[in-house]
Order: sequence, then C-alpha cells, then structure tokens
Amino acid sequence: MSSPTNETIGKNWKAPFFTLWTGQAVSLLGSQLVQFALIWWLTKTTGSATVLATASLVALIPQVVLGPLVGALVDRWNRRVIMIVADSIIALVTIGLALLFLGGNVQIWQVYLLMFVRGAAGGFHWPAMRASTSLMVPKEHLSRIQGLNQMLQGGMNILAAPLGALLLEVLPIQGILAIDVGTAMLAIVPLFFIHVPQPKRKFEGETSETKPSVWQDMLAGMRYVWSWPALMMVIGMAVVINLLFAPAGSLQPILVTQHFNGEALQLAWMQSSWGVGMFLGGLLLSAWGGFKRRILTTFVGLIVLGAGVVVVGLAPPWAIGVAVAMTFVAGFAIPIVNGPINAVLQASVDPEMQGRVFTLVSSLAMAMSPIGLIIAGPFADAFGVTTWYLMSGIVIVLMGVAGFFIPAVVHIEDGRSTTARVEDGEQSVVPNTGD
Repeated sequence: MSSPTNETIGKNWKAPFFTLWTGQAVSLLGSQLVQFALIWWLTKTTGSATVLATASLVALIPQVVLGPLVGALVDRWNRRVIMIVADSIIALVTIGLALLFLGGNVQIWQVYLLMFVRGAAGGFHWPAMRASTSLMVPKEHLSRIQGLNQMLQGGMNILAAPLGALLLEVLPIQGILAIDVGTAMLAIVPLFFIHVPQPKRKFEGETSETKPSVWQDMLAGMRYVWSWPALMMVIGMAVVINLLFAPAGSLQPILVTQHFNGEALQLAWMQSSWGVGMFLGGLLLSAWGGFKRRILTTFVGLIVLGAGVVVVGLAPPWAIGVAVAMTFVAGFAIPIVNGPINAVLQASVDPEMQGRVFTLVSSLAMAMSPIGLIIAGPFADAFGVTTWYLMSGIVIVLMGVAGFFIPAVVHIEDGRSTTARVEDGEQSVVPNTGD
C-alpha cells in the first residue's frame, strides 16, 4: 500500500490536525498533574520507595506487555474510535478515584489500579494518534510536528511539577483529578467532529473466514519489521540507548548528592535545565525540520546527546555548573534524536502497519528501562555513578557516528531495498519500495 500523498491529505490539513493536537496537548497536561499529585500522595502517605517503584511499574507494564497485541488492534480498528474510548475510560476511572478521595476511602491498591488502567488506555491512545498523524500531515512537515511534540514534552517537564505543587496547596487531590477529567473532555469532544483517516486494509470486504486473525496480524507486523534490516538496526539502537540512558535520570539524585555534594536546589537546577533544553530543542526542530534526509538529523542529535552525557560524567565535584549546562545540552538533543526518527517511521512504514510497528518499537524500548535500572544500580554502587554516565555517553556517541557509515540505515527513508512479501494465511503485506 502506498503512503498518503499531499493530494490525498489536502491543503487544509492544519485546522483539523492542530485542533486535534491542541486537545491532546491540554489532556496531557491534565494527566501530568494527576501523575504528580498521585505520586506525591503516595510519598506522603507511605514514605516507601518500594511503593513508588511499584506505582511506576504498574503504569509501565501494560504498555510493555500488551504492546504487540495493541498494535495489531490499532491497525484493525477505527483509530478515531480508539482514541475516544481510551480517553473516556481514563476519564471514568479518574472520576471513580476522585469520588473515593472525596469519601476518604482510598486504598493504595486503588491508586495502583487507576495507574494500570491509565497506562493500558494510554497504550491504545498514543499509537492510534501517532499512526493517524502520517495520514493527516504532509510528509515534509512530519519532522516539524515531531518537533512540536518534543517541545510539548519539554514544556511539561518544566510546568507540570510546579503547577501540580501549586494546585495541591489550594485544592484537595480530588480537585486535581477533576481538572484531569475536564482536560480529557477537551481531547474527546473534537474527535467527534474531526475526520481521522483510516488506512485501507487489504482484507476489507472479505468474509470473516478469510480475514486474518489478530494473532496473524501480530505475526505479520513482526515479520514486516524482521524483513527490513534497516528498521531492525534502528530498533536495536533504540533498545541500547534506552538500556543505557534511561537509568541516568533515576541516578541523577545520587549524582547530585554523592558526587557534586549538592542538595535539593542543585537537583532542581539539573532537572529544570533538562526540561528547558528539551523545550528549546523541540522549538528548533519545529522551525527547522531537520536535514532533508531526516535520519542524519538523528545521528547528529545522538552525537550531541552522548557528548553532553560524557562531559557530565567527567565533571569534577566542584563543577556542578558544568553538569547543569551539559544536562541542558543533552535535553536539547533529545528532540533532535527522537523527532526525526519518529517522522522517518511515519513517512516510511506502511500506514496499515504503523500501529504494530510503533507499539513494537516502544514496547522493546520501554522494556529496557527496568532492565537498565536493575543493572545500573549495582554498577553505580560498585564503580561510581559518574562511570555509568561516562560509559553511556561514549556508547551513544559511537552509535551516532556509526550510523553515518551504515548505508541501509542512512537510506531507510527510501524504503526497503527489495520488496518483501509476508504471507500469513490469506494475507500478504507488500511494503513500500520508496517514498
């Protein structure tokens, strides 16, 4: 199936897409406020690191474990309906928890349940949104849209925590949950009026006997990825980077207190510099769009990201200012890394396969976070947290440099070098051979 063209998308794509995007952005702010409020409540109520770690895991597990299945369903079902249902489920369970808080009957397991359901619903929502973007936005603007997405995430890193703290001073926690329900409605309502294009499936019009099963769709997605060497290499890079880099954020308090002899203020400086850097990097990408061959932008971003992490690892104990500056540089590089590669996948992967590919990539990448933490903790205790930063930064720089010398990856946007055919019962997937 060919990718959508500017003619099929139309010239007036901005109004419907940005109406939808704005609603999702406001809803994301509400979700971040709830996340902050619930984590703070768990902290004040239990004071247990184990409880906080469990809360993070129950939100992460559904997206990691269910990712491949969710991707197959996103590619089968109506993506607009998926987003409406997912946001509605999140709003309903949030209302339920708000009522429990209002009645003073909240238990820890109920907060876990809310986080699990929100994680599962988000696991459906965001792949549907990402896969729909390539059908609503012209190819040449995908990198800019990804820049806006990265800028939004950076802005949330800056705004959500202080705003959440301020709201907790003036509102009970059920009031913050109510805000999230309101922002969810701002995301849901436009979906009833905006057309979200659907990719044409090859089995449309066939009977239930000849239509492939969900399991066959999952296998087809895995074979699609496996038969594309460049895509496999990109996924491998994402897995390694998440394995090494994800623990760096969790180790940051140890870095500040034990290496730089800092306090909470210095930790706040580093976290804020990361958010500001990410916001400005997203702003640059949204205005610039990156190099014409977008994957090269990602390689440059990897080199800058790795270099920033290396310098943090090399900074002596008296040079926390250097570490703050380099954390800004690393945050600035994140949109330059993530935005173009997301745009490459949106532009190059068949629209009917994007749900499966996106969830497979994100599941593998997210699964590395807990594994990285399991490895990084004992490693940092044995060899020092700066050694982990130094090692991670060097590997990331080398991966960025190596990318320029792997022709298959450099030309990933051209499609697969040979047309692959994936047979799965009555279904065959014939990917693009070019843009």
